[in-house]
Amino acid sequence: MPIIVNLDVVMAQRKISLNELSEKVGVTLSNLSILKTGKAKAIRFSTLEAICKTLNCQPGDILEYVED
Repeated sequence: MPIIVNLDVVMAQRKISLNELSEKVGVTLSNLSILKTGKAKAIRFSTLEAICKTLNCQPGDILEYVED
């Protein structure tokens, strides 16, 4: 898949756990896990905004396009 999700990298840099991020963002742990592992087919802008606000980052820090 040409879109790579770097959520785990950003979380490690910010020293925040998936449980803590889930609580702060208001997204279920299972949905965040699906996103983190790159298995998500889509993400709502409101969810992306909440993640970026919580992690103090830009969407491009989390999502990366890589050509096949």
